[in-house]
Amino acid sequence: MDSYVDLTSGTFTRVAAILVAPFIGSFLGVLIQRLPQGRPVAAGRSACDHCGHRLGARDLVPFLSYLLSRGRCRYCGEAIGWFPVAVEAAAVAVAGWAAVAADGPDIWLACLLGWTLLTAAWIDLRTMILPDVLTLPLLLAGLAVTAALSPGLVADHALAAALGYLLLFGTARAYRRLRGRDGLGLGDAKLLAALGAWLGLSSLPIILVLASCTGLAAAGAGMLLGKRVTAATAIPFGPFLAAAGWLAWLYADWFNTWLGNDPMMISAS
Repeated sequence: MDSYVDLTSGTFTRVAAILVAPFIGSFLGVLIQRLPQGRPVAAGRSACDHCGHRLGARDLVPFLSYLLSRGRCRYCGEAIGWFPVAVEAAAVAVAGWAAVAADGPDIWLACLLGWTLLTAAWIDLRTMILPDVLTLPLLLAGLAVTAALSPGLVADHALAAALGYLLLFGTARAYRRLRGRDGLGLGDAKLLAALGAWLGLSSLPIILVLASCTGLAAAGAGMLLGKRVTAATAIPFGPFLAAAGWLAWLYADWFNTWLGNDPMMISAS
């Protein structure tokens, strides 16, 4: 009997997603560093931040290159820092979580969404910016996935995208009018619009409640750790929106059952 590997099987997809994740993480690290600076992503060669020496293939193997070089540049000896390994580990964590929570081809959708949200959240944490080059394609991808998997829900998801944007856009404008300063950026509004395109109207309240609660919890934890947090302290909202959106995607069926909503929606569960 001929043996073969079923490329659509859940087991193969899980293993493949986890194996490719470190390399995806390495690319995400490039995006996180270069997008806020407006630097080319595909054209520029990777180089040491300290000496500028171009890195070869042996310097770019996820995890292994870092371990073999003991966390230092092979050319100038300067410490590389924890960032590359942290991003690669985070990408693996996303793939691992997706492999547990989703099944079959849905694992790749969960990874695609998770890796994109990871990138957006990390950039927002570092720069307080959510680049349009991430949020707008994510919105279009959400509508495309909806059209491919559940064509009857395209109108619902398109409306969710519009409403998600208008909710945070209106909140940002009202806050600025009342307080005289910005409280939310339009990047947050675009990110919520993208999540609406992926998840639909019924998930918008879930995302907003989860993001708000985790944001408040993070601010409270910061205060307990001795950090000064006031009404004027700038706290990026994107990471909390991203985490809430990904959880809402992974556990859509559970949230809908809990809330008594119609379970007919795109789900990775």
